[in-house]
Amino acid sequence: MTTEAPIEDLLRQLAPQVLGALARRYRQFDACEDAVQEALLAAAVQWPESGIPDNPRGWLITVASRRVTDELRAETARRRREETVVADVDAGAGLPGPDSDAAPTDEDDTLTILFLCCHPALSPASQVALTLRAVGGLTTAQIARAFLVPEATMAQRISRAKATIKAAGARFSLPPAAERPERLRSVEHVLYLIFNEGYTATSGPDLQRADLTTEAIRLTRDLRRLLPDDGEIAGLLALMLLTDARRSARAGPDGNLVPLAEQDRGLWDREAIGEGVALITGALATAPLGPYQLQAAIAAVHDEAPDADATDWRQILALYELLERISPNPMVTLNHAVALAMVRGPQAGLDLLATLDADERMAEVHRVDAVRAHLLEMAGEPAAARVAYERAAQRTTSLPEQRYLAGRAARLA
Repeated sequence: MTTEAPIEDLLRQLAPQVLGALARRYRQFDACEDAVQEALLAAAVQWPESGIPDNPRGWLITVASRRVTDELRAETARRRREETVVADVDAGAGLPGPDSDAAPTDEDDTLTILFLCCHPALSPASQVALTLRAVGGLTTAQIARAFLVPEATMAQRISRAKATIKAAGARFSLPPAAERPERLRSVEHVLYLIFNEGYTATSGPDLQRADLTTEAIRLTRDLRRLLPDDGEIAGLLALMLLTDARRSARAGPDGNLVPLAEQDRGLWDREAIGEGVALITGALATAPLGPYQLQAAIAAVHDEAPDADATDWRQILALYELLERISPNPMVTLNHAVALAMVRGPQAGLDLLATLDADERMAEVHRVDAVRAHLLEMAGEPAAARVAYERAAQRTTSLPEQRYLAGRAARLA
């Protein structure tokens, strides 16, 4: 990247490279990650005034190395005091120290860091937070703002995540070959969660968070660069591009939600749609079929329709039926119900939707009531639809969704 590139973008690109160089050298992921964050903050303060160094990666590695060395020396001194051990040693003795075979190189450790941040010992929320900080280069404050929690809460979550990884005995290396497919699916899921939180924020005044969707797409591009032959990574990137392409049309000037059928498709990003369609077309032709590819194919059918009436719902229904067979889950059933209603009528969709009523995972999910309201409205039952819209509005914590659902209910009053 050139020195004219925005400093923030450059720092995000360099963050995993610098962390990889340090973790490979010092074998202390938690200390190295803290040191890299301090170096990134120092760069963010100094570079706008002093200019970007000729070797920004080297600058960050040097500054972060000093931080981690100081931290390790302090830790060694603390242990010595506690153990009341007196020894006449060199100032650097007792440090884990750099391995002669692990000095900083140009090797890209992004994949290793992604696997580490998505360690199975961590909860999904912790995996997301640690990935955004260690790989995305976001500060704790930025991540906290994105998820609308206090910075102290997010700092504790990240600190606990690093402690959990350390306690689990995780090493800075790729997992064994036999574990990689399952771990890779976890990495994809974390990137998918980051994107979804950005595309429809679960709470707060904003419908979407472009910073998170942009970061998810960037990280998924990096993952595809590292594993170009993986069809599901291609499918995930295609899904993100095809979905994010509609971003500009999803909210009106007042910030209120605009449903897919009512969006101005002239506002959709045709370049992103073209890239997404090409990606999913290639993946479907060359790779084993997977759920992200099927979801991307569904998004492509929506995006390629010139208007809502021209949507090929029969093709979408067939794709959802296939998706239910290879990756059944309640959210797939929920969307499947909509497609079924568009092809075979609202009652067919309502019947399928009713199968979710006993699923505890969906008990408080507002989208079940929102979809039920939509299908009841299609079926000519405005009173029942109004009740369902009101219940959905009460359950969501997204203010734009609350306004939209309450508005639909009021229209039927």
